[in-house]
Amino acid sequence: MSATMCQTMGLVVGTLGLAGVIAATGIDMWSTQDLYSNPVTTTFQYQGLWLSCVKQSTGFTQCRPYFTILGLPAMFQAVRALMIVGIVLAAIGLLIAIVSLKCLRIGSMEDSAKAKLTLISGIMFILAGLCAIIGVSVFANMLVTNFWMTTVSMYGNSAVSGMSGGAGLPSLQTRYTFGSALFVGWVAGGLTMVGGIMMCLACRGLMPEDTHYKGVSYHVSGKTSAYRTGGYKTSAAYTTEDKSKKSIYNESKRSDDGKSYPSKYDYV
Repeated sequence: MSATMCQTMGLVVGTLGLAGVIAATGIDMWSTQDLYSNPVTTTFQYQGLWLSCVKQSTGFTQCRPYFTILGLPAMFQAVRALMIVGIVLAAIGLLIAIVSLKCLRIGSMEDSAKAKLTLISGIMFILAGLCAIIGVSVFANMLVTNFWMTTVSMYGNSAVSGMSGGAGLPSLQTRYTFGSALFVGWVAGGLTMVGGIMMCLACRGLMPEDTHYKGVSYHVSGKTSAYRTGGYKTSAAYTTEDKSKKSIYNESKRSDDGKSYPSKYDYV
């Protein structure tokens, strides 16, 4: 898979993960009423991070927000914070990922800068996915703990009433189990992390390779005629002139009687 394709797929998967995290945060069914001990009921209760709802058998649903912040459990507030942080990180990572697309040219941005931005967006996607998964897991752990504590309380009271001569039936208490928002949050967090990992893998392919040029030394061969150290061949014009001077000099040395006398050229 090419780096550009991996980057594009990471962006698409990360976007789907962000949409899932937003949907999971807004869904009201984080915890739903367990109907195992009381399958026939006139009301059905479910709760989310922001609202608590009651659905009647007639189809009428009434929801009310949590009117307090300090009165909520600390773990519940931590789950809220983790989901919000995950959404913010994924949104920023999405914006950076769009800017870092190789097919998108913004000014004179180099490929190395795009590769670094791709890595940053991938890390932010991974952190956002971790926040979402941790937040959902913490809420699920709270539900499991409360469920078993409520179960022990129900059957413990029935055992005490049986020993005291009562009917021995378990007391009816509202127990909550996993809602659909938890599964959406787990899947969305996983998709966000996968998108971040793909962006990080694409960063290596987008980084331009460093080219190193080795120095080459050129040695002039001794056989090259252009670099000979011997004498130069003179032209024909200079050769003819020298011969004419020599002939005049030789002829000037001899007189008419055949004897040679010094001439003016001998003293030059």
